[in-house]
Parts: sequence; structure tokens; C-alpha cells
Amino acid sequence: MKRYLRNPAGLLILVAVLVTACASTQLTSVWKDPSYQARPTKIMVVGVTKIPLNRRLFEDEFVRQLKSRGTDAIASYTVIPDAQQGDQAAIAKKVAELGADTVLVTRLVSKKFVQYYVPGTLYYPPPYYGNWPDYYGQGYHYMYTPGYIVDDEYAIIETNLYEAKSNKLIWAASSETGIIGSDQSLIQDYIGVIVKNMIGQGLLGK
Repeated sequence: MKRYLRNPAGLLILVAVLVTACASTQLTSVWKDPSYQARPTKIMVVGVTKIPLNRRLFEDEFVRQLKSRGTDAIASYTVIPDAQQGDQAAIAKKVAELGADTVLVTRLVSKKFVQYYVPGTLYYPPPYYGNWPDYYGQGYHYMYTPGYIVDDEYAIIETNLYEAKSNKLIWAASSETGIIGSDQSLIQDYIGVIVKNMIGQGLLGK
């Protein structure tokens, strides 16, 4: 017995949504200073953004995931007001006061848009039209669903880790994150990928 698809257009849209929803953070480049063999013990997390809410979301989630791996971390917004976020001297002073040995800086560099075409498709409607005969012949049973354009948006983010005492870059990553769902889900996905790479580089415990 054949099963007929009643709404293939809806199915195509659903598939496109699911494919988009599965989009996640992809690392585009990673670098680590081979001479740095230590493991950070306390990280000052600095989210560079002019939107206070986004800064708090980024820093809080980074701190949560870093601590879950056994590394102490501090959200910079808890000790540095938004008005002083651009004051490097103020940040350096707090890093020293709180005994952080590394500073993790993350910022949105840019956004990019990727457009792709989902082609149309042929399908058979269910045979509930009677016979007369087969509703104007077999040709009618081939229905066409038109194609459509899908636009995907990606956030390009840089994340750098610096040694506090020397101000030297010790690890850096660039990534692309599909902008879907809520800001919170985007942030969690991005930070999860970053933390996983830091573990692989020996910078965090497992």
C-alpha cells in the first residue's frame, strides 16, 4: 500500500528549519603558543560589547562552564562597571588585585550572510478525487512545489587568552556561530565549543 504525502511543501520547510536549527559553532582557526605549558588557575573573563546585557550573558556563561571544569573564573562586569569597560588600566588593576593569572577576551568581529536555494519538488497527491478518470489523467498526479531562498546569518567571534603577568597571547580562536533561536542558546553553544577546544589544548581540566 502506497503512502502519499499530503503536504510536501510543509515538510520541506520543516526540514530546512531543522537543518538550520542544527547549525552550530564552527572553529575556523585555532592557535596556541607552544611555549606555554601551564594551566590557568583563575581566568578574568572579559566580554567586549557595548550592550550590557550581552556582556553579562557571555561572561556569566563562560564563568559557569570554566568553573564546571575546575578552573576558577571571574566575570569582569562584577568588578568593572560598563563605563570603565574600555579602560585597560582599570582591567589590569583588577586582574592583579584578584590574583587572576590569565585574561580571556571575547568579541564579536562581524556577521556574514549565506544564501542558498532549496529546489522545488514533484509529489503525488492522495487518490481521493474519484476516478473520472484519475482526475484528468495521470499527468495531474504530478504536482510541483516551487523552490525558495533561505538566508543564514552567522556571527564571527574572536576569543583570545592572555597571560596576565606578561600580557602575552597564549591561545586564540576564531569561530562562526549560526544565529538562530535565542541569544542565550547561541551563547551556550559558542562557549561550549570554545571550552571544549581549550580542554583539548590542555588549558582546562576535563
